[in-house]
Amino acid sequence: MIKKFLFVVALFLGVTPVFAASGKNSLQIKGSDTMVNLGQAWAERFMENHPEEFIAVTGGGSGTGIASLLSNSCDIAMSSRNIKNKEIDLAAKKGIAPYEIKAALDGLAVVVNPGNPVCNLTLEQLAQIFTGKITNWKELGGIDQKIVLLSREVNSGTHVYFKEHVLRKNDPGSKEEFAPSALMLSSSQAIADEVTQNLSAIGYYGMGYISSKQKPIAVAKDGSAAFFSPTIENVMTGAYPISRPLFLYTNAAPQGPVKSFVDFILSQEGQSIVKETDFVPVQ
Repeated sequence: MIKKFLFVVALFLGVTPVFAASGKNSLQIKGSDTMVNLGQAWAERFMENHPEEFIAVTGGGSGTGIASLLSNSCDIAMSSRNIKNKEIDLAAKKGIAPYEIKAALDGLAVVVNPGNPVCNLTLEQLAQIFTGKITNWKELGGIDQKIVLLSREVNSGTHVYFKEHVLRKNDPGSKEEFAPSALMLSSSQAIADEVTQNLSAIGYYGMGYISSKQKPIAVAKDGSAAFFSPTIENVMTGAYPISRPLFLYTNAAPQGPVKSFVDFILSQEGQSIVKETDFVPVQ
């Protein structure tokens, strides 16, 4: 369901969405690389049902999508994180009213090469790996090789979520950062490709990117808890400990073509596409 205004003064300003750089039957959607395949699947199905509409979907990261919304250069921003307070403040200065819509759920998969014997890790072990405190796979019962860390770049909502929920353990006072040796890659697909060819690599991305060329790690909340793999069922039940909502942001409550598309996304057909693309429906 559409949830809330984050900038309610728009009610008094009469702000409406801007259909950027396009005609009245064309929508621009930008943002989260995690969501780009899902967004394209939604757009393709919607355009099949509504041939008079054209929807362009591009990635670039959650921060890029939200920045585009605030500059009126897209109609819908896709984000794998909540909008930040500083972005809300900037929106207010620009007369933009970000409106939050929870569109799907996702489990963040931690992946290694299929040839890596390590299969299970706790959240604490993951934090130590990605902060550089554990540097060799033999410390985890694996091969005697230096761990190659792969991360999304800092503009990515996936990067932000992993840092806050894994490295910093949801502690707002924590200052933990990724190890300086971590390679910051521009897309989830780039991480998948590197893990495929590098026996020593470990990375993370939305579970919709998992293929037979990478091995997802089963994760436990702590040393005494059970290990769970990133599957739809485990995300829905909350058993998998690295799960998150996926959002759409519009400028004020959706109207016109934007509302039609959002209504489709939240419909039974739209949510079936969520499941088809290996994400988790919100209803």
